[in-house]
Amino acid sequence: MTTSNEQTLVIGLVSISDRASGGVYQDQGIPALEDWLARALTTPYRVETRLIADERPQIEATLMELADDVRCHLVLTTGGTGPSRRDVTPEATRAVGSKEMPGFGEQMRQISLHFVPTAILSRQTAVIRESADHAALILNLPGQPKAIAETLGGLRDADGAVLVGGIFAAVPYCVDLIGGPYMETDPAVCKAFRPKSAIRPS
Repeated sequence: MTTSNEQTLVIGLVSISDRASGGVYQDQGIPALEDWLARALTTPYRVETRLIADERPQIEATLMELADDVRCHLVLTTGGTGPSRRDVTPEATRAVGSKEMPGFGEQMRQISLHFVPTAILSRQTAVIRESADHAALILNLPGQPKAIAETLGGLRDADGAVLVGGIFAAVPYCVDLIGGPYMETDPAVCKAFRPKSAIRPS
């Protein structure tokens, strides 16, 4: 199924965990991402999933495959962003990127700091990977399902008013700017922000 004006939105989901990829326990990252996207996106999309170990060469190869071969417009990773020796997702992400987008990581840490002081230990980042005719936005997300939802959608009070904006509000316009499909969201979950000149009629 395609969008009315252009290609189908393709989203890559990558869970990076030695133990989950090794079958020690069931992966929770990809199901959490799939659940949030199903609630947030009103644009038709297709998902490609990968469950891999904390190995930098494998992470880099997976991100390049999803961006270049599968031609994802957006790739979300979960896991591997802490300070331990096995946490190498940010290094792998920066290695495959053409442009770093540090604002995403800054906002993720701001959101998490509302809950735990150890949010400053997170090293999440984002990059754009560009080729001659395609570009993908790659975002590193936390590993816990609750933190994934908070990071993407932000924080709201008991009445539903936004206290801290989630990072996904900026994703649709970023994807616009790199030549991807026009993405629309359910404002009750996450209201996408665009300049007025970039908003298309419903």
